[in-house]
Amino acid sequence: MNKIDKPNANPMRVREQLSELGLVPEDWGGDTIYVDVSAKKHVGIEDLLEMILLQAEIMDIKAQMDGPARGVVLESKLDKNKGPMCTLLIQQGELKKGDVFVIGTKWGKARAMYDFRGAPIDRATPATPVEIIGLTEPPSAGDTMFVVPGEKKAKEIIEYLQDKEKISRLQAPEQKVQVTLEDLYSQVQDGKLKELNLIIKGDVHGTVEAIVSSVKGIDAGQDMRINVIHSAVGGITENDVLLASTSMAIIVGFNVRPEPKVRDMAKKNNIDIKLYTVIYDLIEDIKQALRGMLEPVYQEVIQGRAEVRDIFKVPKVGIIAGCMVTEGVMQRGAQARLLRDNVVIHEGKVESLRRFKDDAREVLTGFECGIGLGNYNDIKVGDIIESFTQEKVEAATTW
Repeated sequence: MNKIDKPNANPMRVREQLSELGLVPEDWGGDTIYVDVSAKKHVGIEDLLEMILLQAEIMDIKAQMDGPARGVVLESKLDKNKGPMCTLLIQQGELKKGDVFVIGTKWGKARAMYDFRGAPIDRATPATPVEIIGLTEPPSAGDTMFVVPGEKKAKEIIEYLQDKEKISRLQAPEQKVQVTLEDLYSQVQDGKLKELNLIIKGDVHGTVEAIVSSVKGIDAGQDMRINVIHSAVGGITENDVLLASTSMAIIVGFNVRPEPKVRDMAKKNNIDIKLYTVIYDLIEDIKQALRGMLEPVYQEVIQGRAEVRDIFKVPKVGIIAGCMVTEGVMQRGAQARLLRDNVVIHEGKVESLRRFKDDAREVLTGFECGIGLGNYNDIKVGDIIESFTQEKVEAATTW
């Protein structure tokens, strides 16, 4: 029992309540071990560890040391330089560098492994926490990991799991009310809408958890409930849109963006995607929408996208990104953001725009150009530079 340092702590009362549920302490004639602990004051920690080891010895708990590894995800994140990463606790077998594995409905290959000190390692055994690089997408905490013979097998398993997941979603009871932000408040007031389903995607696991916790803490009133039906690290994907369509949900992205094809898919299916860079704004928008009190806001409109294909270092100027405009038009002076794996790395302006050696006011789709983002130089081949404007819209078209 933790937090025994609190002024109103009553370990005896807790023992009595738990005993009523069948968890009778050993010193009362039962078989449940109780240890009074204060993590904050470091009280009882040694006793707790001793009891855990004693119980493990009595239960003869052993892990299989050889064979393909299995484990569980403790934490995941999307590193700006290394890509998707996760921390695993190996439960059985041995995980080796180069192993192909499946986690949830994702797969990967252990390109690099690090111990709890951050030191590179080549293998990890049971009861060992290990951080790995080489995933296709960040997994969710609690997902199970298991090693498979190779990439072909991993893809077969993923395809099977995704098909199974899609079937489950299609067979789920259909909600009668389509959630639209245009009439969210009126639907609540008319009693037509009882639940607001949200899908939350973010750039790092800690931020996603903080948003989910804040959303769940919103007082939606007696007749309304807010459900976070899915939350994860990474960009907004087609699977997110599919889930939103079948569950009548709104997608919320924090420091992440959808690919153009995902954005088009969402528009086709009338799925609302709301994008934020400040948690406070996100939470306040939900609160105000439920109250029907939103003031006019500015909505983002994408102007153009350019893929970085080369990097040039220009004296007295800095880094210039050699790009191909893949969508819309890139304009000098426009607001812009740099995306890496659909995660926002930087926001600023298109300070310089050139076609070969000449300055350009704008560059259209299908043409090459050089783009400078002012003093920002952390640009890599494969990054996406996205330009946008802010248009004023009425409250009825937003949260």
